[in-house]
Amino acid sequence: MKTKLIATALFALTAVGVAAYPIYKNTPIPLPPQQTVPNQAAKIDVVFVLDTTGSMGGLIQAAKEKIWSIASSMAQARPAPEIRMGLVAYRDRGDAYVTRVVDLSSDLDTMYATLMDFQANGGGDGPESVNQALNEAVNKMSWHKDNKTYKAIFLVGDAPPHMDYQDDVKYPQTLALAKQKGIVVNAIQCGRSAQTQQYWQQIAQLGNGDYFQVDQAGSAVAIATPYDKTLAELSRKLDDTRMVYGSKEEKAAFARKQAATEKLHDTASDESQARRAAFNASGSGKTNLLGKQDLVEDVSSGRVELKDIDKAALPAAVAAMSPAEQKAMIASKAKERKDLQAKIGHLAKERDAFIRKKVEASGGAKGSLDARLFESVRSQAAAKGLHYEAEAPAY
Repeated sequence: MKTKLIATALFALTAVGVAAYPIYKNTPIPLPPQQTVPNQAAKIDVVFVLDTTGSMGGLIQAAKEKIWSIASSMAQARPAPEIRMGLVAYRDRGDAYVTRVVDLSSDLDTMYATLMDFQANGGGDGPESVNQALNEAVNKMSWHKDNKTYKAIFLVGDAPPHMDYQDDVKYPQTLALAKQKGIVVNAIQCGRSAQTQQYWQQIAQLGNGDYFQVDQAGSAVAIATPYDKTLAELSRKLDDTRMVYGSKEEKAAFARKQAATEKLHDTASDESQARRAAFNASGSGKTNLLGKQDLVEDVSSGRVELKDIDKAALPAAVAAMSPAEQKAMIASKAKERKDLQAKIGHLAKERDAFIRKKVEASGGAKGSLDARLFESVRSQAAAKGLHYEAEAPAY
């Protein structure tokens, strides 16, 4: 009897399934929701395409002074983004160079050290090699290939493109490719040339970006503070806590970064170094500060066990120590770094408050290069999930 009941039940279930089949055969089976990767960092790739001909001296100097505050403005996003910057400097055929390309990198120290070498020179005939510069910005940079990264170009110049070079890739073709790659192209006009305005507005329109005009020197906010010199000194001490480990190639790469940092300390103004210190104190600035495979960071955080690192990979001075001495030295460096970061963070906030009061007292900085750049980044990056609570840029 029991066997009979089971058989009857199975037959009934089968009949129901067969009867229901016509209803469900075309209904897609619901899949479980996709799992998101936890703590996946937001990313920003920004390339500046900068006219470096003779008339651009004021703007180039402003860029040297303000690149760190521009980075800090971008770093105000939530979640804190990974920031990479690149540079295409351009002039024209017949000048000392047509373009010079600095690839996208989170090592902003090295990019900044290269920027420090640029001087305004050349040009003279009006139009410049804008077409080539834009094309190289789109095609020669190591852009992130995913569609979640905010990718943007800021073209900065005061003269229109040469449209008479027969072997040029003209900007409409380049901008169509930029659109395919998810790169927004913005155009910042320096000065008031009506011809340049016409081209710059069209470039921004085709690039799905913003157009705005600033004066010839850039209209950037430049305010010295009582905190700048101290921040520059603390920043140098913080740099001295870095210790790289790894292969010969990794150590050589860090040596180049150290050389760039030393150049920065020797040649940059206290104000610029203070801006760098503020950026390095942010969540986004950690990569620029430490580079890759910093021994103090990796060991003190527990990411790597000191005993597991090959002796040849250690810095020579550390490799010569006993295990106990190595641990004590790393612990001491980690504490020193933490103390310095706390001091820099505190002073950076005081510096920021000082500048904001000065800006407010002067009637605001709505039309400044700082504000216009920040407004573009804030509105465009929102489409990639980056949220800016701040209403004003970092200065």
